Amino acid sequence: MIDAYQTSSQARVNAALERLFVAPSPELARLYEAMRYSVMNGGKRVRPLLAYAACQALSAAPEQANGAACAVELIHAYSLVHDDLPAMDDDDLRRGQPTTHKAFDEACAILAGDGLQSLAFTALLDPVLSPLDAEIRLRMVSGLALAAGPAGMVGGQAIDLGSVGLRLDQTALEYMHRHKTGALIEASVQLGALASGCATDKDLQALNTYARAIGLAFQVQDDILDVESDTATLGKRQGADIARDKPTYPALMGLEQAKSYALELRDQALTALRPFDAAAEPLRELARYIVDRRH
Repeated sequence: MIDAYQTSSQARVNAALERLFVAPSPELARLYEAMRYSVMNGGKRVRPLLAYAACQALSAAPEQANGAACAVELIHAYSLVHDDLPAMDDDDLRRGQPTTHKAFDEACAILAGDGLQSLAFTALLDPVLSPLDAEIRLRMVSGLALAAGPAGMVGGQAIDLGSVGLRLDQTALEYMHRHKTGALIEASVQLGALASGCATDKDLQALNTYARAIGLAFQVQDDILDVESDTATLGKRQGADIARDKPTYPALMGLEQAKSYALELRDQALTALRPFDAAAEPLRELARYIVDRRH
């Protein structure tokens, strides 16, 4: 089921994203080319899938979440462009292709990331992509800004860069990853639910519990794959975290215990979805996919 759902959702969000990459003047053609390259060169689209699935879990049409799906993918792509820069992780490969600063140049990559961040909020406010009441769109903008900024993803990256060579305990490691990775995954689910137009506080609370669990599970599985997979499969340099002496779950608790923890988090997510009917099945499948994926 997840393969078909992923294919249809990827096609939906890719079509919506394409309309955002039309340069308004010839002078901006290279910048928009770099922005498009950074987003449209592959990717699993996990965050848009979560936005669509959360919207559908509340029995709304997935198209209502197009703005949310585009926004979270644009923020994710911008973060990757900046994380790959020499001043941060200094990576040459992303999704099996040269990173943006390699395909273009460092200055262009920085500007492309800046542009993608801005476009994310444009997508949420676009009446075609987000045909929603102004109050709901305002809640979505506020939620994404919080998740993407210093209290969320950016703060997590700052902690990550400051943790190289350190031996963090599990509490500190989870604090970092709930910000760096988890905050945007939680926002993906929240924005998708809000896009349904009928999310209650009880719905949002249950979905947030689900999202917190899979957000952490996603990072645990990433750390496991950095040990077990290979560069060709991952589409990025395998063993990069080990080479940089970054704190990871396998390093902290051992590989087998990390795998058990990922499964425990998956089960927590599935438990949180018990109040929802069959419309939430894509969310359940995504929880399983996140810990079963091999890249």
